[in-house]
Amino acid sequence: MAYDVASEKGDACYSVPARSVWRLLLLPMFVLVFTLLLNSNCVSSYSSAYLDFTCSNSTVMERGKLGLKNPGVCSEEAKHLPVCECGFKMLDSCFLSKKKMLEIEKGANDFNIPIIRSNQELVATTDGGLYNPSCLVFNSAWKVQPLENEPNKKLNYPSPAGVQRPQSDEDIAFMSILELGQLLKANLITSVELTGIFLKRLKRYGPVLESVVTITEELAYKQAKEADQLLAEGRFLGPLHGIPYGLKDIIAVPNYTTTWGSTSFKDQVLDIEAWVYKRLKSAGAVLVAKLVTGSLAYDDIWFGGRTRNPWNIEEYSTGSSAGPASCTSAGLVPFAIGSETCGSITYPASRCGVTALRPTFGAVGRTGVMSIAESLDKLGPFCRNSVDCVIVLDAIRGKDPDDVSSRDIPFNVPFSVDITKLTVGYLEDAEMEVVHVLQSKGVNMVPFNLSYTVDSAQGILNFTMDVEMLAHFDKWQRSNLDDEYEAQDQWPIELRRARAISAVDYVQAQRARGILIQQVRESFKVDAFIGNATDWEKVCVGNLVGIPVVVVPTGFKKISDAPSNDTRRKTTITTGIYAPPDRDHVALALAMAYQSVTNHHKQRPPIDDLGPNDTIPGLTKIPVVV
Repeated sequence: MAYDVASEKGDACYSVPARSVWRLLLLPMFVLVFTLLLNSNCVSSYSSAYLDFTCSNSTVMERGKLGLKNPGVCSEEAKHLPVCECGFKMLDSCFLSKKKMLEIEKGANDFNIPIIRSNQELVATTDGGLYNPSCLVFNSAWKVQPLENEPNKKLNYPSPAGVQRPQSDEDIAFMSILELGQLLKANLITSVELTGIFLKRLKRYGPVLESVVTITEELAYKQAKEADQLLAEGRFLGPLHGIPYGLKDIIAVPNYTTTWGSTSFKDQVLDIEAWVYKRLKSAGAVLVAKLVTGSLAYDDIWFGGRTRNPWNIEEYSTGSSAGPASCTSAGLVPFAIGSETCGSITYPASRCGVTALRPTFGAVGRTGVMSIAESLDKLGPFCRNSVDCVIVLDAIRGKDPDDVSSRDIPFNVPFSVDITKLTVGYLEDAEMEVVHVLQSKGVNMVPFNLSYTVDSAQGILNFTMDVEMLAHFDKWQRSNLDDEYEAQDQWPIELRRARAISAVDYVQAQRARGILIQQVRESFKVDAFIGNATDWEKVCVGNLVGIPVVVVPTGFKKISDAPSNDTRRKTTITTGIYAPPDRDHVALALAMAYQSVTNHHKQRPPIDDLGPNDTIPGLTKIPVVV
């Protein structure tokens, strides 16, 4: 049972377990040093001065066969030697005398190690964090707000007028969700036809962009036929009815692999329907593909290659939601669902020039989704425009009964927001075109600076993310599967380092996070603010606090070292529109106002034609699929 320790001032934002469980968490202050010494054959990794002092059970440990009845006990000779002191040094605990170190070692062997092994058997036999979530629950809300709308009541949307079916399939591929919906309702196209158009594009461009893991063709046509049948019966499920889309491949769908982008899990089939997939299926959407995630949701490298940016296919998409960003940008899907722990929506959206939303933490349920960090992970849409982001968020938001961090966020109608009554700040790194456009539409724009004194936001983020990730991939690391990871300078190094973060220091990081949240809340004196979407400090702070941001394309510039002045490849320019937690509708309303009078988001990347005198050596020729 949990009790809430959040004060009225919001200086602590976690619910914590009952007092006895909390004491148990804090008790093994130095448990990590003995996990290192007794469970990891760590002595041999130190300098030659320590090579003679190895744990008696290290060989068995390396094989992963050491169980509760065979606890790791260092030899008598090793108990008081420098390697022990080295372990305490890694935990910043050199203040302890050697006598106390030996006392702690005995306590760890007698008490901590058995508890560690017991807990591993209970919750760490399966990787990915799909089961047994932590009872430490982060709540991003700054204050309790009554829901103005019923939690499950969906919004009403404007109907675009005069929508006609274009002559070319490419023009259809770049239409918005509302436009495609009008074609479907007017019987100008069927969902089966629409699905075929996007499947063809996925097959043609996916291999070049290295952005698609699995094409779900059989399922897609089945769902499309069902959508057409419902329309024929006069039943319309909403704006996503019959619309194709893609899912980042950390989201489980039965009967298809959910690879997490990793060599270790590339054949994994999970008999789970992720919550977000259920919501989209009930809205009538059609799943056409599982899209690339960076390996274990880290950056853009996966077991099949490295995902490219459609605007400049010589460079890569960045961020682990690489496939959703690249495929949406290239018109391979009308929209896609990605995820962010720290930058995996904002970075690829900015690189690939698409509109995307990182929603308030907790707005979208995560059951059936690979977890990096339960107190940071968020799911959000990549779309053609901000109106489409509203539509998708409306379909997937709400309380997930199996995700204790999810909740019904207040989501007022973005189309009804009177932006002339808003005061919006802009940072020094804001794209001034956005500032001027919003100002011209009556928004009160003011210079702004988000002030806080916590100078360790990036470190707090790393501690939080790495420790929670390691808890979800404990078995993977203990089995040495990190040796086959696609990029050894990424998760393998970070998660080995996380072994040396004590429970106490993790909790201290969360307390520091609470101070940061309070200071950001007190500084957030505007309704929203405009600023760089990929500044690392803002990315860390935004994710620690749980605030939403809409990434908006604002223009283009020439690529560096262009092979020709005539190249059509470009570098995209974007900005972020940030709002307080639970005010996603405000950020989206501002994004819609900006995009209503600009067309940057309507531009198409030059996948087929890079321009005169521009070729990329070694790039696979794009096949023609008929």
